Amino acid sequence: MFRRRRPLLGAAMVGGAAYHAGKRREQNVQAEADQDARLEALETQQGYAPEEAYPPQQAYAPPQPAYAAPPPAAAPKDTDAMIEQLQKLGQVRDAGVLTEAEFEVQKQKLLQGM
Repeated sequence: MFRRRRPLLGAAMVGGAAYHAGKRREQNVQAEADQDARLEALETQQGYAPEEAYPPQQAYAPPQPAYAAPPPAAAPKDTDAMIEQLQKLGQVRDAGVLTEAEFEVQKQKLLQGM
């Protein structure tokens, strides 16, 4: 009677151990994937690109700015002449020749010294 149960008991032990090992491996794989996702999110948040975007020697180098610094504003040479031109420009706008948007564009050109 016990001879028959022992092979079944052995098979159950082997199957149970294999199931537990497989389940544990799957949990480890999932935990590693979660960790990788968190790291990638932090790198993105901090402005670093993922490792695939850079060669291995530059994997954690900060990215270069995507814009150029604005040129320094030119100092006005003759403020009295500029004030007169702005007043004339205001009169032209008040007369209805220039729209408000055109006036702003011309005013910015004068202020920048163009």
